[in-house]
Amino acid sequence: MQKNVHHYVIMSVLVIVVTILTYWGLNVLGLMPVQASSQAVQIDWLFDIEVKLIAFFFALIMVPLCYSLVVFRQKEGDETDAEHIEGNTPLELTWTAIPLVIVIALGIIGADNLRQIKTVDPQAIEIKVIAQQWKWLFQYPEGFSSTKLYLPVNQQVDLKMQSQDVIHSFWVPEFRISQDVVPGSIEDYRITPNLLGNYKVRCNEMCGKNHAYMESDVLVVSQADYKTWVGTQALSAKATEMASAGKPDAGRGQTLYQESGCPACHSLDGSKGIGPTWKGLFQSQVKLTTGSSVLADDAYLTESIKLPQAKTVAGFSVNAMPNFSYLTDGQVADLVEFIKTIK
Repeated sequence: MQKNVHHYVIMSVLVIVVTILTYWGLNVLGLMPVQASSQAVQIDWLFDIEVKLIAFFFALIMVPLCYSLVVFRQKEGDETDAEHIEGNTPLELTWTAIPLVIVIALGIIGADNLRQIKTVDPQAIEIKVIAQQWKWLFQYPEGFSSTKLYLPVNQQVDLKMQSQDVIHSFWVPEFRISQDVVPGSIEDYRITPNLLGNYKVRCNEMCGKNHAYMESDVLVVSQADYKTWVGTQALSAKATEMASAGKPDAGRGQTLYQESGCPACHSLDGSKGIGPTWKGLFQSQVKLTTGSSVLADDAYLTESIKLPQAKTVAGFSVNAMPNFSYLTDGQVADLVEFIKTIK
């Protein structure tokens, strides 16, 4: 044992050196995006601990392996047998106990980290998030909707998320947190942006053929700019609502068609999609799954938007269309007016 002490010393030094170099190299790669939320700080701190452990255990395995291959390789002409070892109980207990302690410690640290991330601010701004194939829609408490998510810096926001169809997942890499959005339930996503900038929310759950393109802009602005933007949007929404209360407008309907994600299911050129095409739909005879037919008049189109499960067109799946209950009567009328123009 005494004669091998120098080998342990050399390997110990090499383990320390390789650990430092590995950790440094992983940091130099810049694997993590910029931190843009207070929650990201806590998450990255935990990641940093794990990366240090990864670097250490990588060195602890590779250094003795490579050192042994070089220093203790069989000499030419040496055909003697190596020492026969049955086992080493103290060593086996040690390498079982130490990882167990590390795992328990990481579990405790992780639980406390999660507690800090989930801290509730009673003054948080509440914004509704509608996820659907393949679109994000954001509804603000001031009574308007947007396809872009505006957030005030240094102010916690509680996103109340729900899916209109399949499972989606809300993920802004710079915020770090990812949250599944499950049909039939409302998921809370609390975030406190702390860095001004433009980011992207992406769907982090495979949700269909256009999953890769399901993204929206996330703009973190100053609290003053946020209040100004909200005020402007609220006035615009009120003006639109007043206009919609009068005569329906096909132009507004066309804009709503794009913003509400309708193109994902309904084409305008006659091609079949997840849902029937809108080309030539108005005043046509629509065959239903029941075998009967119905005239596609104003009443049918309005019902199909408000209560999409009431009647299902033959050749299409039941429950395929999500519920657009968040649309106002004026918006529905605008959509119907737009459908009438598609010949």
